[in-house]
Parts: sequence; structure tokens; C-alpha cells
Amino acid sequence: MPETHPNPVTGKALLQKVKELANLPRREKAKRCGYYTVTKDGQTRVNLTEFYDAVLAAKDVPLDPGGSKDGRGREPTYRVSVHKNGQIVIGSTYTQEMSLKPGDEFEIKLGYKHIHLKQIDSDATDIDEDAVA
Repeated sequence: MPETHPNPVTGKALLQKVKELANLPRREKAKRCGYYTVTKDGQTRVNLTEFYDAVLAAKDVPLDPGGSKDGRGREPTYRVSVHKNGQIVIGSTYTQEMSLKPGDEFEIKLGYKHIHLKQIDSDATDIDEDAVA
């Protein structure tokens, strides 16, 4: 008997089914929602990881927030460090995410263990960048 893959329930239907099966153990919930495989020798294997991922996706919880769109390059860490020359450089990924353009100016206000950048001549709100010491 070849390995079979059932059609798992997704989206709002999955959330409703999980609610209906609330009294069952998690493996049984996953199985009844279609998150299992039957192997060649007839054993049923429940895939809890796929089940949990589907539940999170149905609740609109991003599994890979800020992930690279094309799979190239480094992913942003949202951290910067002070270079040997004393400068802090914020990469283009962050400036693009904040919709900044060349020539945008900021007023720098130093706080306790943080830096506030307030955009000049704009209605933008304060942008906080943590300085790592």
C-alpha cells in the first residue's frame, strides 16, 4: 500500500474543527483534521508540526516575519553596533522598510542607552534605534 496523504483542513474550518474537538488529545485532533500520513506498512504517523503551523496560519500569526522575499542576502536583525571608527550604520533594508528617501534628515536626541531619531520637516513619529554598547 503506497504512502497516502489526506487532505488536511485549513483556515477558519480548521479553527472551527479544533474547537469542536477540544476534549480530544492533541494527536487525535491533528489526525482528525487530516494532519497524518499512512506509511507503506500501514502505520499512521501524525504530523503535529504541520498541524501547529496550519493553526498558526489560520490565526494569521506569521511564521517567518520579515523573511527575505527572494531568498538572497542576509535577513535583517534589527540590531546595529558601533564600528571601530565610532559610527553606527543603518542598512538599506531598514531605510526601505521605513520608506526613507535619500536626503531625509533627522534630529538626533540621546537618551539613556538609546538614540531617538526625529525626522525633520515631516509628520513622522519618533523612530527608536537601540544602541548596543
